[in-house]
Amino acid sequence: MILIPNSTVASGNITNFSKMSTRRVDFVFGIGYDDDLKLAKSTLQQIIDADGRILKDPGSFIGVGELGESSVNFTVRVWVKAEDYWGVHFDTIEKVKLTFDEKGISIPYPQMDVHLNGNKGLS
Repeated sequence: MILIPNSTVASGNITNFSKMSTRRVDFVFGIGYDDDLKLAKSTLQQIIDADGRILKDPGSFIGVGELGESSVNFTVRVWVKAEDYWGVHFDTIEKVKLTFDEKGISIPYPQMDVHLNGNKGLS
């Protein structure tokens, strides 16, 4: 147990050290229900395989994690050296968006359809 006075935490800088040399990066990427599931999965695998910062051991995981309200959501988990965590995190998100755009794989977003029925109640 380590006790730290509140004033030290509130007014000082905290440096987070970990004794683990690797970290897992978790992603969720959604595609449209009309998109090619196998193409999206193989595209994600290609992106992961092409990044030399992503460790081969332990291996990566890509699978359908959820059938959401407006998207089919892939769960992607990769392992990296601790110092590569944020670079891989941000670079992978950007690469997925650009590559999905190139391949015509949609990334849906929540939207609402409003249907008006004539002039009922409108003046």
